[in-house]
Amino acid sequence: MANIYTAALMEHNAHPDYKYDMEGATDEHEGVNPSCGDEMVLKLRIEDGVIEEAAFTGHGCAVSQASADMMADLVTGETVEEARRLCGLFMKMVKGETLTDEEKEDLDEAAQLESISHMPARVKCAELGWRTLSEIIGE
Repeated sequence: MANIYTAALMEHNAHPDYKYDMEGATDEHEGVNPSCGDEMVLKLRIEDGVIEEAAFTGHGCAVSQASADMMADLVTGETVEEARRLCGLFMKMVKGETLTDEEKEDLDEAAQLESISHMPARVKCAELGWRTLSEIIGE
């Protein structure tokens, strides 16, 4: 079994760049993982179809917090359409579906969470930020 606590996960959990209360958000949504109590509020500033800023507040395990920070980093500066595509790729990956090398490259550091697919109890943790984003931007 692969170790899910990679250097990237630990770094994003210890020093999240996108965990703050954003001013001037155009969209926000609360995400909750009732099975473990993780919760967050994801805020986006979308202008002309581009996610100009993404930030979250809340609390949860290292996996949910690091995954949300990776997600916010990945989608900042991307179009809403591209963010939808990246959400879809991430959800497929953590559910155990195989991604191409190019798709994994598109997910950048978030691809390092692939081994979570082998730990069903942790999948919902990894998905929390991504699911919350998906609820804001629609699938």
